[in-house]
Amino acid sequence: MPPQLSDRIKSIQGVRLPGRSSTWDIHIDHSVGTPTITSVTPHVSEVAESPLLLPALTHPHIHLDKAFVHSAPEYKDLLPSTGIFQEALSSTTKAKQRFSHADLLRRGEWLLAESVASGVTAMRAFVEVDHTVELVCLEAAIALKNRWAQSCNIQIACFAQDPIFSSEHGEQNMGFLQNALSGYDQIDVIGTTPYVESDLEAAKKNIEWAIDSALQLNRHVDFHLDYNLDPKKEPLVWHVLHTLKDRKWTSHSSKRVMIGHCSRLTLFSEDDWARLAAEIHDHSLPVTFVGLPTSDVYMAAAPNGSPQDRPRGTLQILHLIRKHKLDAVMGVNNVGNSFTPWGSADPLSLACLGVGIYQAGSQADAGLLYACVSTRARAAIGLEAREGLCVQDGWAPELLLVRDRDETGCGVSRPRSNVADVVWSPPGVVNRDIVVGGRLKGSVCNEDDIYHFSSLPHL
Repeated sequence: MPPQLSDRIKSIQGVRLPGRSSTWDIHIDHSVGTPTITSVTPHVSEVAESPLLLPALTHPHIHLDKAFVHSAPEYKDLLPSTGIFQEALSSTTKAKQRFSHADLLRRGEWLLAESVASGVTAMRAFVEVDHTVELVCLEAAIALKNRWAQSCNIQIACFAQDPIFSSEHGEQNMGFLQNALSGYDQIDVIGTTPYVESDLEAAKKNIEWAIDSALQLNRHVDFHLDYNLDPKKEPLVWHVLHTLKDRKWTSHSSKRVMIGHCSRLTLFSEDDWARLAAEIHDHSLPVTFVGLPTSDVYMAAAPNGSPQDRPRGTLQILHLIRKHKLDAVMGVNNVGNSFTPWGSADPLSLACLGVGIYQAGSQADAGLLYACVSTRARAAIGLEAREGLCVQDGWAPELLLVRDRDETGCGVSRPRSNVADVVWSPPGVVNRDIVVGGRLKGSVCNEDDIYHFSSLPHL
C-alpha cells in the first residue's frame, strides 16, 4: 500500500545544497493550489551533519505490468535459459496469458513501493494493450495511479509491444489500442514498438499511426526504436523525424516525443549524429532520447556474435547532451523479467552504472548523471522544467534529502557531502528522506528538528 505521509511541511531547516556553501532553510507554501517552495534563505547557524537536499528522482521509462515477473511463483517455469531477445519476447507473451488484475496490482505495488522508497515521485509507466492482455494491464495501472496519487505522479503510457500492422493478430491489437485510447482519458502517452513489425513498410506505418494519433488526441508519443546492432538495418529514427516534420508536430502540439533504446544508433558516425542533431534543432522538435543501459547491455547484442565477441550497444547519453546538445535522459526500463533479469528500481543505481558505462568519473559528470534521473527526466516526460540541481523558489516540493544514518549495524555512518558522493556510492533507502507534495514520506521521525510542520492537519 502507499506510504503514510506527514502533515504539511512548513519549512526544512539547515540543509546543504549542491554547489553552495553553508546551510539553508527551505520554506514551503501550501495555502493556494499546488504546494510551492517560496524561498531559500541562509540558516542562522551551522548545523552538524546537515543533510544534502536534492531534487526527487524520476522514472522516464519503466514497464509497470511486466515488473518482477521472475519474483512471482506462478511464472517460475518462464525463467530465461538462453537470455536472447526472441526468448524474452516468447516467455513474456506466455506470462501475459496468465496476467490477472490481482497479480498486476501486487507486482505493480512491488515496483511502486521500491521506487518511492528510492526517491521517485514521478514516472512514465508503460502498460501493454493487445489481443493477449486486452485492457487488464491498463485497468490495473489506472487503479494503481489513483491509489498512489499522493506518493507518485504516475503517467500512463498505453503501449503496443506487439505488431499492429502485421502478423495474424495485428488487426486485433490495433482494435484494442483504439478502444483504450477512446475509452480512457487517464492515458497520457501513446507508445509503440515499430521494430516488431514484420517488414520495414509496416514499421513505418506504425510510426505514422502513433504520431497521427498523438496529435489527434493531444498525447505524448514514445517509441521503442532501433533496438539492434545490425548495420544492414535501416535506422527508423530518420522516419520518426521525417514524420514529425511532415505532420508539423511543433506547430500543432505542445507534447513531447521520447525515443528509447536506439542501440542501432551507436553505430552512427559523428557526422551521422551531427546530421540527426541538426534535423532536431533546425525544426525545434521536442525529442528526447532515453538510454536504457541496464536492458541494453544485457539484451542488445550484435547478430551472430561469437562467445569471445560480444559487443553491446547503449546510447552515450552524456556525449549526446554535451557534444550534440540533444535532450537525453536515462531510464530503468524493466525490472525482474526476461528482458532485464538484473538490476533494481532505484534510479540512483542507474546513475551509478552510468559512471562506468560512459567512463564518466568527474564531479561534473556525476551532476549530469543525477540530472538525467531527476530534473532532466522530469522535464522529458512533460512535467515542469527545472534548471540545475539546487532547489529554487517556485519549485514544487518534490525532494530527496540524503541523511547520515548508520546503515551497517556497526554503529558507523559515512556522510555523503555532495552529488558525486551520492552518484558514485548511492545511499541505502534508510538514508533517503522523501518529500512529495510538501509532505514527508512515512517511517521518518516527525520530531526531527530539521522539519517544521504547519498547523494545518494532514488531509
